[in-house]
Amino acid sequence: MDQKKTGQFLKMLRNEKKLTQEQLAKHFNVSNRSVSRWETGTNLPDISLLVEIADFYDVDVREIIDGERKSEMMDTELREVADKMATYATGEKSRLLKFVQVVSIIGVVVTIIALVLQTISYEPDTRRAGAVLATFIGFVIMCVITLYVTGILQKIGRHRTVVKAIKIATIVVMALVTQYVLSIFLIFGLFYWSIASEKIEVNTDINEYNEYIHGGSKSKHQIGNYEVFDVFPETIPSGASAVEYKLAYYNPWDPQMVVYMTLDLGDGYDEEIERLEQIGIMDYTDYYSVTDEPEGYDLVAMHSDSYYGFVYAMVPEISHGNTKITYVAIVFCNYALDLDVHDYMKDEYLLPGFDATDDNPYRKEMMGK
Repeated sequence: MDQKKTGQFLKMLRNEKKLTQEQLAKHFNVSNRSVSRWETGTNLPDISLLVEIADFYDVDVREIIDGERKSEMMDTELREVADKMATYATGEKSRLLKFVQVVSIIGVVVTIIALVLQTISYEPDTRRAGAVLATFIGFVIMCVITLYVTGILQKIGRHRTVVKAIKIATIVVMALVTQYVLSIFLIFGLFYWSIASEKIEVNTDINEYNEYIHGGSKSKHQIGNYEVFDVFPETIPSGASAVEYKLAYYNPWDPQMVVYMTLDLGDGYDEEIERLEQIGIMDYTDYYSVTDEPEGYDLVAMHSDSYYGFVYAMVPEISHGNTKITYVAIVFCNYALDLDVHDYMKDEYLLPGFDATDDNPYRKEMMGK
């Protein structure tokens, strides 16, 4: 079979009827491009259209296939066979098309539901932003497929004004989506950059204690703004000596601090104990899986907070002749501590059961996860 010859024959038949490709396309409800492909031999009409085209041009189907006129016409039996074949092909095509239409419509509905659910429960996160974007792209693709298989896209394509309006609307929507996505990635990029660039500040010089606690020059990190630090003395009492001191400060987004300090108060011990006892001990076993006070120690003062953590002072259980007090602060926010507390705090000073890791049970409970 010579497709080019068939195409030239179809073109000749159209010219004999003095029709344009556009007029012929409207008659058979196809696109101008389809007619052009027939006549160039790039493609051939569907079998369901061959009989209609033959009748329209008053020629034999075999003549169209062979690309030239024949002296004899197709007999009645052959025409009936061709008609049945065309009807069968049309029926099969119609059933398949209906199935594809139903599936595509279901796909659009499902992607809409997915997009709505992801938007409602959306929380700032790179992976979730990518999931929303991917769902939106899937939604657009399913819409295009649905419009195509239902024939709406072809009808729209015949109206240049409508096509132009759709193109403009698509460009505007894509520009807005692109701007939104870029903004999200920019925000997250700055966020992660600030985290990556922030360093953990560790201080072990007791002479700089006042610079970090209670409004010192380095308390601009907001550490001094936490009222829980009233457990710590405003200044190192005169006559007291520091047995140990370690402070770790980290502020990737929200400030957090881990501190322990043991002072030998000497003659000022009783006075400091009296001050701490006036602060009192707040209930602390309801937070962050804490079960008790540190083993071997008695709490003297405790400021606990469901959001910010714990600041407390304690003395050894056997305190006869003791003049030492240990102060501890584990302060953070958002129900989790980014620092590994074991790297900066002696385990013996930790409250038993304390868990402020990212996936700690208390955080899941408070954030409803």
